[in-house]
Amino acid sequence: MPDLGELYQSLILDHSRSPKNYGEPARADRVADGRNPMCGDTVRVWLTLDGDRVADVRFVGKGCAISQASASLMTTAVKGKTRAEAEQLFTRFHDLVTGKPVDEETRAALGKLVALGGVSRFPARVKCASLGWHAMHAALNQPARDPATVSTE
Repeated sequence: MPDLGELYQSLILDHSRSPKNYGEPARADRVADGRNPMCGDTVRVWLTLDGDRVADVRFVGKGCAISQASASLMTTAVKGKTRAEAEQLFTRFHDLVTGKPVDEETRAALGKLVALGGVSRFPARVKCASLGWHAMHAALNQPARDPATVSTE
């Protein structure tokens, strides 16, 4: 049986090679960009809300395996969640990757996202892991847009 580190590495590689929810949506009512000037990683996150719930979340990006896998995992984690639940996941994930103490209940709530917890030992990689999350957080907290006006400028 492979050790936990190997399983986590495999999960990260899978999500970076075949990201989930990748690509520009036909419609969205919120969009935000993220950029890591230290390494050049970029990400754009689109959200579609149905009332208070994240009905759809998509992303496109360019960068390292950590940034792309994290954005992919983020989309699967927040889709279907309420705004409050998505914000809570953002906070818990940020605590995990920045090395703050995370109890077992929080680790269980994070599920597969704990695979990225090891980046806390590498400060330069924390920005890679949190890039898509910060873009999602920004999109979630901006005023709604007319879905037809989403641009890729």
